[in-house]
Amino acid sequence: MALSLLYPLLLATFLFMQTLADTSFVQSRAAFYPNSQENGTDVGACEFGSFGATVNGGDVSAASNLYRNGVGCGACYQVRCSNSALCSDNGVTVVITDSGSGHNTDFILSQRAFGRMALNTDAAASLLALGVLDIQYRRVSCSYPNKNITVKIHESSNNPHYLAFVIWFQQGSRDITAVQLCETQNFVCKLLDRSHGAVWTTTAPPSGPLTLRMLFSPEEEGEETWVVPVNNIPQDWKAGQTYDLGVQVDQ
Repeated sequence: MALSLLYPLLLATFLFMQTLADTSFVQSRAAFYPNSQENGTDVGACEFGSFGATVNGGDVSAASNLYRNGVGCGACYQVRCSNSALCSDNGVTVVITDSGSGHNTDFILSQRAFGRMALNTDAAASLLALGVLDIQYRRVSCSYPNKNITVKIHESSNNPHYLAFVIWFQQGSRDITAVQLCETQNFVCKLLDRSHGAVWTTTAPPSGPLTLRMLFSPEEEGEETWVVPVNNIPQDWKAGQTYDLGVQVDQ
């Protein structure tokens, strides 16, 4: 008798917990880049360049409201479509690398990411034929195993007069909302401007090797944290070069 009463109770508890888990998802719609290659685009508004086409295996997306004037660049989202006959439960995790919208969508996925929401190869072809899907999404932590946060010096930079860069392999589930550039000897810091997309800039940057301080902030209310990388940007930094900052962030 006790077991017969316990089973319905456990089932009801499981269904209740499942319902709670699903409330973290937001209802929306998604399309895909119709004229793109399988991966993303290397001319996205975030200014990631070729990195923006291939990061996360090419599972990337443009966003509309989630772009947030560039603050959303580098953020990761779990996106799953709603057609149970074609779509997997887990969907796909994408990185925001561009700005764009269409058909009342929050996401315009790479073709690769759009197809990876499907149950199998045949279902992926059916999803691509539909073109626009009802989806659910939620913010998730970005994870890049064996990769540190890296700075790519923008091609417009001119040492020592003007420095612009983007941050690659942004990790965790918080936004980078401020960046300071500091002299390594006296640690005098200068707050940088977000010029557009994910591009941080300054005129007359400090001389010598440079240390970054990055402010990681939650999308909603919560604690902000300054992260100081292990490695510096060298004094002879050059446009087009990348510099491994030697730090990972897991929150």
